[in-house]
Amino acid sequence: MRIAVIQASSQAEKNNILYNSARKYASDSEIVNFGCTGAEAERYSYVEISVLIGLLLGSEAVDFVVTGCSSGQGMMLACNSMPNVLCGYAPTPKDAYLFAQINAGNAISLPLGEAYTWAGAENLEQTIQALFSEPFGQGYPKSEAGRKLRDTVLLKTIRRRSQVDTLDLLRSLDAELIRKLLTKRDVIDDILKNGKKDVLGDIRERYGAAER
Repeated sequence: MRIAVIQASSQAEKNNILYNSARKYASDSEIVNFGCTGAEAERYSYVEISVLIGLLLGSEAVDFVVTGCSSGQGMMLACNSMPNVLCGYAPTPKDAYLFAQINAGNAISLPLGEAYTWAGAENLEQTIQALFSEPFGQGYPKSEAGRKLRDTVLLKTIRRRSQVDTLDLLRSLDAELIRKLLTKRDVIDDILKNGKKDVLGDIRERYGAAER
């Protein structure tokens, strides 16, 4: 599995915790850190990051995304507005485990601005540990696994059929938003290099993306 770590700029100081925890508990996977970090000149809101997450997952450049914002709720809602994204909200280790086993989505949003004393950082690490503690999609509880997994397949089918194509969505968005998203070169370059599906089409040419 190829896992991306990326969160809103407002929580840049939590990026290392997210990245290091993902590396520790998903050690069999390739972990790619896209920030946002305090060293980046440009700042990105949770809505802007959610579109980039949609591009990463829609292109199949990555298989899973660990993300978050101050509350975690906004990022979860924004990500679920994107085609090809099924994002859960996990404030606790139990929530993360149940999401992985029952819903088997491809993104998780964590609350990064709430109660982050030492215990908060410990809870965040334990939440990521629980998320990756077992292979996804086994169902829970085990006695109900078959029914739970059938519901998960149905949910994903309904979401897929109810959403527009990623490229069509991009073409409908504000030009200035697209130009800003294209400045996140680490994400765009990774999609171009590792993506299995073309989700950018003529977007770079249309909006004058600067080449490095």
